Amino acid sequence: MISLIQKYNVPGPRYTSYPTVPFWDEEKFTEQQWIHDVKETFKISNQTDGISLYIHLPFCESLCTFCGCNKRITKRHEVELPYIQAVIKEWRMYCNLFSRKPNIKEIHLGGGTPTFFSVENLTLLIHGIFETANKATNYIFSFEGHPNNTTKEHLQTLYDLGFRRVSFGVQDYSPKVQEAIHRMQSFHNVSKVTLLAKEIGYTSIGHDLIYGLPFQTLENVEDTILKTKSLLPDRISFYSYAHVPWLKGNGQRGFNDEDIPQSEAKRQLYELGKKMLLEIGYVEIGMDHFALPSDEMYLAFTNKTLHRNFMGYTASKTDVMIGLGVSSISDSWNSFAQNEKSLDAYYIKINANTLPVFRGHHLTNEDLIIRQHILNLMCHFETSWENESQFFPEIYEVLDSLYEMQQDGLLVIQDKKLTVTDLGKAYVRNICMAFDLRLKKVAPQTELFSMTI
Repeated sequence: MISLIQKYNVPGPRYTSYPTVPFWDEEKFTEQQWIHDVKETFKISNQTDGISLYIHLPFCESLCTFCGCNKRITKRHEVELPYIQAVIKEWRMYCNLFSRKPNIKEIHLGGGTPTFFSVENLTLLIHGIFETANKATNYIFSFEGHPNNTTKEHLQTLYDLGFRRVSFGVQDYSPKVQEAIHRMQSFHNVSKVTLLAKEIGYTSIGHDLIYGLPFQTLENVEDTILKTKSLLPDRISFYSYAHVPWLKGNGQRGFNDEDIPQSEAKRQLYELGKKMLLEIGYVEIGMDHFALPSDEMYLAFTNKTLHRNFMGYTASKTDVMIGLGVSSISDSWNSFAQNEKSLDAYYIKINANTLPVFRGHHLTNEDLIIRQHILNLMCHFETSWENESQFFPEIYEVLDSLYEMQQDGLLVIQDKKLTVTDLGKAYVRNICMAFDLRLKKVAPQTELFSMTI
């Protein structure tokens, strides 16, 4: 008898957006329409929720072979200042478009390795942003820290600048696994920065863990979770390793395919980790995320204000998210726009005083409806089409395609509402794919996505 994992372990998106990037209608995208959309949404969002900033800081001193992010490997720290100056210049281009001074609700520094940058240059960046902006009420600033190079000075300086959330990339504590993914870091280093962050006053400390890494065993996951328990971070991201070696430059050919746990074995790693996290007192929040009941992410989940965008899960939602830096993606709710992915191309446009956008997508009315359904499923494990605004003609086809999943106990459909069961949470990406009309209309002819399980 075929197992659920064998049946549903297929390539699929992680749905940090809808439409997903491979299905953007780039031919219809224009920078003029993007500027119009972001200006119009800003007028409303800035006065109510404020806006969000994602700032991509791409530099790393060494290459981690599990990583699919846009990065530039270098040990030359003289690259920092020119990049910070370019990002500030890009931000001011956006400020010139806006009708009034932006109120920033959320900032996230991602990478790459944000703590590659010196505290002086990070201070210059944040001060440069707020020369032309205000902090919104109840703002949330967060950054990603590498345990090996995040110093007490980093933590204190960013705290003084308003940051209260930090996430540390841990992945796994096994030396064999760490060697395979070229990410050698000790529990001592993770413990040191976690305790420092708590001592300084950070209110939400996260650890990023990954299951399905090369050579990873059940014993490795158990050891990692037990060590995590001793530090008790406020939230945990327990991601599935996305094996996408076809992406140029991501370094994922540093080990053989047979070294990676597959299907049932991989899922056992997750189930063990999840069981242990729940026993410790964490609550499952969205896909692959866990939080202590005291964390704002848990409160957002219970209040149904949890949101998901290109930064992942967030405890608050703004309709405008500006992505600054190379490869960053911006969102005006009605449109997406992505910056140049090459650092050289990014600098050329910045130096020419033009927005460094190279592609995007303008959402249709159908896109907006499907986007909301997928957001509902990813954030709340349920969605409804009872309200006329969330109805779309293909809903009956979608429901037909979900029949087998309902028979398998992954979801319940009744009274124009779909609810994901506890069993179905592991397959929420597959459920979302049933709503993904663009994926259904144009099946990918090449490898695009990692496996869903």
